[in-house]
Amino acid sequence: MQKYKIAVIAGDGIGPEVIEEGKKVLSGIAKIDGGFEVEFTDFPWGCEYYLREGRMMPESGLSRLKSFDAIYLGAVGYPGVPDDVSLQGLLLKIRKGFDQYINLRPVKLLRGAPCPLKDVSESDIDMTVVRENSEGEYANVGCRLFPGTEQETALQTGVFSRKGCERVIRYAYELAKKEGKSLTNISKANALGYSMVFWNEIFAQVGKEYPEVPTSSLMVDAASMFFVKNPKRFQIVVTSNLFGDILTDLGAAIAGGMGLAAGANLNPERKYPSMFEPIHGSAPDIAGKGLANPLAAIWSVSQMLDFLGQPEWGEKVISAIETLLLEKKCLTPDLGGTAKTNEIGEAIMEILQRK
Repeated sequence: MQKYKIAVIAGDGIGPEVIEEGKKVLSGIAKIDGGFEVEFTDFPWGCEYYLREGRMMPESGLSRLKSFDAIYLGAVGYPGVPDDVSLQGLLLKIRKGFDQYINLRPVKLLRGAPCPLKDVSESDIDMTVVRENSEGEYANVGCRLFPGTEQETALQTGVFSRKGCERVIRYAYELAKKEGKSLTNISKANALGYSMVFWNEIFAQVGKEYPEVPTSSLMVDAASMFFVKNPKRFQIVVTSNLFGDILTDLGAAIAGGMGLAAGANLNPERKYPSMFEPIHGSAPDIAGKGLANPLAAIWSVSQMLDFLGQPEWGEKVISAIETLLLEKKCLTPDLGGTAKTNEIGEAIMEILQRK
């Protein structure tokens, strides 16, 4: 029997609550399937760990995670710990250390999900954003000059290597080719005359190898407008690290809210484990109250199943989430219901068992 070893970093705030529901679903699916099993190993890393130990994860953290098939991450961030410390010390350390250079974020309006846009159907919002995940502004290269003086200056350097740009752009082309969809390139070459011009040149060069893929290119400001005014024009989207981060939060807002937003951090070559997470924050103000929506964490289980070679179960999880949204019997307050966080995993399993 296939055994998948899953490292669990539940993290901060609502992270442990939503991850627990995802674990219920994943272990429940394994029992129903009978052809594989999952083994969870929990790591208590995050902001509470930082306040005790002075670091977000131990020095041996990456070596301890390396042997796992996947990493399941909850949420990172808590009052008293600066956001740059929590991000750089855990999430980005794992992404970079394990060369998880593809960030895959579905922006899909599920049946039954709320949408703030007028006269939009489910078929109008159905895109996959392929975000470069290891370079750009998140490379954290820069310096502070003349600190504490009137001349104090902050320099932030975006890193765009040919290898880094080409591999994420090629991944997006391959995905568009495989799924028979169009590919939209999003950049800001008019203002960023080095990095984004370079990015666009590579997009055009790689595109010569994929003449069958329909393409278009947009500035990020125009793309933001069209995400709202005409989301149907987007199928596969490829963009840089910073722009992808911003656009996918906008995508989440038009596709049911952050409670339905999942993301995968992939090392496509599988040399290192990939990481799956809900992309919402830690929401410490509602932590421990049973108010958090775990559907994004459960959606990220669907992405994990796809990557582990169980795509049929990945599809079934998405279908079960849709059924839950349509039946409206067991929804958290953000979706207009009265259910507690710890009721959602069982409700999803009940749906999966009757399908």
